Amino acid sequence: MSYSTERNTAMSARSILLSLLALLIGGWAIWTLETARQGLTFTELTVGPTPVTRISDGSNGPPVVIAHGFAGSRQMMLSYANALAQGGYTIYNFDFEGHGRHPDPMRGDVSSIEGTTQRLVDQTISIVDLAADGETPVALLGHSMATDVLVRVARDDPSVGPVVLLSAFSNAIDADTPDDLLLITGAWESALAEFAEDALQMVDPEVNLGATVETENVRRKAILAPNVEHVAILHSRVGLEETEAWLNGFYDRTREDHVAIQTGWPLIALLFAITVLFRPLMQIYPDEPLAAPRLNGYAFSVVTLVPAVLTPLLAFPFDLHFLPVLVADYLALHLAIYGLLQIWMLIWLKGRLPRPDLTAAIILAAWAILVFGTALDRYGANFWPAPGRMSLIAALCLGAIPFMIADSYLAYGAPFWQRFVGRVAFFASLGAAVALDFEGLFFLLMIAPVLVLFYFTFGIMGRITGKIAGPSAAGLGLGLALAWALGVSFPLFAA
Repeated sequence: MSYSTERNTAMSARSILLSLLALLIGGWAIWTLETARQGLTFTELTVGPTPVTRISDGSNGPPVVIAHGFAGSRQMMLSYANALAQGGYTIYNFDFEGHGRHPDPMRGDVSSIEGTTQRLVDQTISIVDLAADGETPVALLGHSMATDVLVRVARDDPSVGPVVLLSAFSNAIDADTPDDLLLITGAWESALAEFAEDALQMVDPEVNLGATVETENVRRKAILAPNVEHVAILHSRVGLEETEAWLNGFYDRTREDHVAIQTGWPLIALLFAITVLFRPLMQIYPDEPLAAPRLNGYAFSVVTLVPAVLTPLLAFPFDLHFLPVLVADYLALHLAIYGLLQIWMLIWLKGRLPRPDLTAAIILAAWAILVFGTALDRYGANFWPAPGRMSLIAALCLGAIPFMIADSYLAYGAPFWQRFVGRVAFFASLGAAVALDFEGLFFLLMIAPVLVLFYFTFGIMGRITGKIAGPSAAGLGLGLALAWALGVSFPLFAA
């Protein structure tokens, strides 16, 4: 047996073992995630245009209204929603305007309490009215942006009972309002941890994080959830346990047989398994890799640095407002300029680029959107567009496709350091754009985590596709997937 044959056989064996391991991990993850939903009834409702999911174990326990943070969705709150429903509570989980599958954009002045915030307060009160039975106080639980909204709802609505705030900040909190409040902050959120402690010390200046203070009219506690930050707090076991204990204390309930299921790691494991299983899928693809330019150090530096410097300067003069989404129109323009500059320089340095293999590109996009996206939408975050978002996705394609085609060529056969530097250069160009117009483009900073996660998941699928069908196919498929991911995660906004 020749060396090459032995090497191919060993690689094939490793691939089979990796695929079997991914299947086992994925199976365990689905079993765990489905166990968290077992015995629960999910009923889809609407309050006006607002989509609401009512989650119950059938016991008709006390109502809890759950609200997500900025750029979030109902699905992002499912860890808390499912755990509390398993504990006997009746959950009302909804999408804010402009988020998830809510068909209407956010409106009003985002800088004024009487503007956008008041609209969200009114929207939340309508959900509280749905949940209220006239006798049992309605509990509120919210994350990040929603915390300020819920504090104002608790102040204005007498039917509200206990309030649980994750990663909270609100100028509306005072020594008396909310009168029953649990604040949970990630241990890696130092500024918000200081705020939570300040909220606790409004009642008793002598206490610190971790304490519970009670007066004749106020019950308040502030804790740190270990080893989590602003997003991972949504899956914190400590957060889940403290929340249920706090609500049980208010409603005088006990469920010693109930243990909240932590779904963060199973969700990550499932998405990892889906990413890994894309490799054996593409290995049955019959085509051979297409020829592609590989760049030396000088060419790589030119193709990477010139667009990073020029794109913010070229895009800066344009005042775009053709999409009903904060900064999405600018991002589409930035991606288009950046990608087209790189493609032009690649052609100048290396000659004509091969046509993309459409079949391979479609397989990649379908796996990323339909398979990966379905899992994410069921267990972690909204991934299906509300009415009206398809036009947004189409507009983002105009920038995402050339950008990802160029990015795929730069990554094709490149060592890790070049791939890393290429992505850092792009993020630096976005940072320069924000610096040129901080007030107008501030929300671009919130897109960075989406792009980082994109490279860690869909980017791996793109590298697999590139090795088999060439970087043009990988870039086209990734461009479609990137436009979709951004299109479903951007909050819609109309003045």
